[in-house]
Amino acid sequence: MARIIVVTSGKGGVGKTTVCANLGLNLARKNYRVCVVDMDIGLNNLDVVLGMENRVIYSMQDVLDGKCRLRQALVQDNTYPLLYLLSSGNVAKNLTIRPEYIKAVINDLKAMFDYILIDCPAGIDAGFNRAVICAEEAIVVTTPHLSSIRDADKVVTILSSYNLSSIKFVVNRARGDLIVDKLMLNVYDISKTLHIEFGGVIPEDDYICIGQIKDSNRLDYKLPCNRAFLILSDNIETGSKKLFDCTYKYKGVIGSVRKFFKRKM
Repeated sequence: MARIIVVTSGKGGVGKTTVCANLGLNLARKNYRVCVVDMDIGLNNLDVVLGMENRVIYSMQDVLDGKCRLRQALVQDNTYPLLYLLSSGNVAKNLTIRPEYIKAVINDLKAMFDYILIDCPAGIDAGFNRAVICAEEAIVVTTPHLSSIRDADKVVTILSSYNLSSIKFVVNRARGDLIVDKLMLNVYDISKTLHIEFGGVIPEDDYICIGQIKDSNRLDYKLPCNRAFLILSDNIETGSKKLFDCTYKYKGVIGSVRKFFKRKM
């Protein structure tokens, strides 16, 4: 039976969908059957991040309306055939979908996959409840900024009221140069604030952007961002607590030079 993990955040714009997509890609590369489910109804873009937007024919709404079978709505990734996408609809009537209907669809997916990753809408409204009520575990994505951490803390408090076996956080867009100079919080500071375990840390990287992971070399582990996502997938898979070091390039004399030029960019 699948592990069902919801990927959520306290606010939009922290990279939640990118984290969900890259985690799914890395788990599929490890030969796990993975389904990523876009639950950001009305504002869905997980298909765009994965480069599948032109291949989506049916959505979850079509499944619920009886227009297609569940398997027909699943879109298989061209590069990693163990990765599938279930897109949400994007019309207004989706806002009235009842949580128990969504949960029934997720339960049907459980026998087909090893991992089900649910991309949750930002915030804590009805869409949040629809996504979280289907899950058994949660990943809270935040950035190392006080406003984002405060919002993540509120989400963690709400998640604690659900029957989840695990809640972890992922720090996205961490800047090693600022962490070295103590101008940005590190993962341990954030862990003390949120009072939950960290799942991983993802560096700020020019390669992380919508559309980047469409590339054929999207899992080129020479790239720091991809190494960080690999470590995140290891932590989720095995329960390990490895940490990608965002600061390694900014230590010592050479690191000081790098910091100088990065600040000037």
